[in-house]
Amino acid sequence: MSAPEPMPTTSALPDSDPLDLFETWFAEAREAEPNDSNAMALATATPDGRPSVRMVLLKGHGTEGFTFYTNAQSRKGEEIRANMHAALLFHWKSLRRQIRIEGPLSQVADDVADAYFHSRSRPSQLGAVASDQSRPLDDRATFVERYARAEARFEGGEVERPPHWTGFTLTPERIEFWLDRANRLHDRRVFTRNAAGDGWTSTLLYP
Repeated sequence: MSAPEPMPTTSALPDSDPLDLFETWFAEAREAEPNDSNAMALATATPDGRPSVRMVLLKGHGTEGFTFYTNAQSRKGEEIRANMHAALLFHWKSLRRQIRIEGPLSQVADDVADAYFHSRSRPSQLGAVASDQSRPLDDRATFVERYARAEARFEGGEVERPPHWTGFTLTPERIEFWLDRANRLHDRRVFTRNAAGDGWTSTLLYP
């Protein structure tokens, strides 16, 4: 009977720039995940601390932060406007990895929201016009009828972005990487932005 292989004693998560590490992992996820590698859980909360969470799609990222788009009159939009802080979670099951990101939110400029809105498919644009997202709906036929009216209204022309349909960017203050390893001796490393906002400190965490 062969002896068990010794367990690694060093971390597989480097103490490096967390945004560079995110970019590496995200590129690998785009290759490995069969559907929506840019899907992320977005957690928001009311001013009195009642949380809610849902899946959204990452539509931009870089040194400025992580950007997604939504109807600002939806439940999440109202919670964002009332409490401009949120948390994100990426979970890539095929890679057995996850990333948690926390920080304040800011609304994108109108021209940025316009550009992204008009990059979407026309049916998606019309759906955004027709939907009172998160509001009670008496019957699905009502929604279909509103979609048809929006389609007729903008026939032959550009679909106008509703002013309440916009984007938000989360500026990361804390980023935590989790990597599955044998015997549930997982790797976790958390990065925290320093007070000056121009660098990061990091430490390993017990799994």
